[in-house]
Amino acid sequence: MNLYFRFIWLLVWRMRFCRRLGLLDKSRLEFRAWPTDCDINLHLTNARYPALMDLGRTYLLAEMRLLKPFLKRGWLPVVNASEFTFIRAIKPLQKFSIESRILGWDDKYFYLEQRFISESGLHAIANIRALFVCKGHKVETTELLRATDFELHHTPELPQDIQNWKSLLQIKKEQNAI
Repeated sequence: MNLYFRFIWLLVWRMRFCRRLGLLDKSRLEFRAWPTDCDINLHLTNARYPALMDLGRTYLLAEMRLLKPFLKRGWLPVVNASEFTFIRAIKPLQKFSIESRILGWDDKYFYLEQRFISESGLHAIANIRALFVCKGHKVETTELLRATDFELHHTPELPQDIQNWKSLLQIKKEQNAI
């Protein structure tokens, strides 16, 4: 239930006063780990990370000034794949931030990195592969990029770890094809 409150807070308050980001800039959204976010081990439960990351990606789009125009077109973001590395626990009532940024894209997907950070350092890092859909069909990356106000002189090269992950995802898809 508290994610609904956080989402409303994000829509009503935070997005009104957010800064303007470039397409490859880093977004930062602060949170506190409430007791309802924690599990019996008294740390942020692993299930809460992806839910909070959804809010971080929504805020990233808002800071880029893309959320409203994309939603008006009926373009909805969908996560296709994710991978997490947990480094240290986030304790109850601890303040932390989620840093979100686009690493790059290909013909079909956008690749993002999201980091959970506090004064204690890095807590978790996740890589996300996402796309946009409209009425059940994929929105082409070139169409999405044309709809932005960003001037792109080149497509960023994906980091080597993302290229490796992308290859692994392709292998999994091929091995499990029916």
